[in-house]
Amino acid sequence: MRDAYHEELDSISDGLVELARLVGSAMGRATTALLDADLALAESVIAADEKVNNLHHELENRAIDLLARQQPVATDLRIVVTSLRMSADLERCGDLARHVAKVARLRYPETAVPNDLHPIVLEMGQLAQRLVAKAGLVISTKDVDAALELERDDDAIDALHRELFSHLLDDRWQHGIETAVDVTLVGRYYERFADHAVSVAKRVVFLVTGEHADGFTQEPVAAE
Repeated sequence: MRDAYHEELDSISDGLVELARLVGSAMGRATTALLDADLALAESVIAADEKVNNLHHELENRAIDLLARQQPVATDLRIVVTSLRMSADLERCGDLARHVAKVARLRYPETAVPNDLHPIVLEMGQLAQRLVAKAGLVISTKDVDAALELERDDDAIDALHRELFSHLLDDRWQHGIETAVDVTLVGRYYERFADHAVSVAKRVVFLVTGEHADGFTQEPVAAE
């Protein structure tokens, strides 16, 4: 009976890893659609978000059912409750990828991002994908050290976000108000996507240690 119970816990974790994979793929494809003005790709990202939502709801229902049937305590309770929150974070990542794709669709056949800003936005998209991929790995391995690294990785996204704003506020900006709004929104979507990936990693720290990541201190490694 307990083996079946722990298999259910493991299956929820596997579902979260799959959710991370789906939203990472969605953001990668949304970024390509945005920069290449690819309408078909943008539409496919928007349509595929339903699969993310369905998996999120499935995981949510399974976790709630497990709470009701097994009444877990201690670490098992942390796993179930934390899984609910991680699923919500990842579902939100999917929404943000869809938002990027919607900007691409709105401006088609033009590209919403000026050519001179393509390298920054491309790098933001790639970093966002890497962050959520690392979050998925952290869910699978329960590696606290790797989880804590994500917040440092997020600093790179924040720096690129600031760089985007520096272009928008530059007196030499010549791309108009509409484009400025698009770039502002897109930059925010990537930044929030990364924040949710970091949130997932922080929840893994809590799951493993029982301590919140913001207050968690690692034991120093003894010199050999």
